Amino acid sequence: FLPSLPENKILVAQRPLLIVANKTATLVCNYTYNGTGKEFRASLHKGTDSAVEVCFISWNMTKISTNSNKEFNCQGTHDKDKVIFNLKNMSASQTDIYFCKIEAMYPPPYVYNEKSNGTVIHVTVFFVLFLKETPTQTQEPQSAISYWVMVAVTGLLAFYSMLITAVFINYWQKSKKNRYHQSDYMNMTPRHPPYQKNKGYPSYAPTRDYTAYRS
Repeated sequence: FLPSLPENKILVAQRPLLIVANKTATLVCNYTYNGTGKEFRASLHKGTDSAVEVCFISWNMTKISTNSNKEFNCQGTHDKDKVIFNLKNMSASQTDIYFCKIEAMYPPPYVYNEKSNGTVIHVTVFFVLFLKETPTQTQEPQSAISYWVMVAVTGLLAFYSMLITAVFINYWQKSKKNRYHQSDYMNMTPRHPPYQKNKGYPSYAPTRDYTAYRS
């Protein structure tokens, strides 16, 4: 929110935090100006003391020019009441606070905005594979969605693994129990002792094998 200003003043507003997961950041500097300037310069500065100028863009009624610090891949564009800085190929070491500066260069008087609260750009590689080519404006919610999708998929796989293991154990125990019962069946066909083969037993009665009995 940018309130109304006295004449020839500039006020800048930035979002407080920008999470970067695909090495590309889009920082929007909204500003209010009610003076008579026709030539402007907007720059992006890094660090709490704004010591490093990352890139800048200047424009007037007919011409626009932009330039970037050699350590950054930065390009600025101007739209009505805002300047957009696109930073590419960012590294984790470039995590810092960034400030927008808007200047009315011509005609006099020269004015520029008071230092804003800045934007903390946090560069992370945690979700690079899941957010490739995702627009920067939606990286933070998309990162959360991708994280919970991974959690859900992992939980589902773990559940199915436990279910399959339980079914296998149950099947193995039943198979073991069936084999045990089958092994306890005994041959109950009457058999006569070997030493009594000729003592009047019918020929159809087989010799009983007492060693087959178990205590």
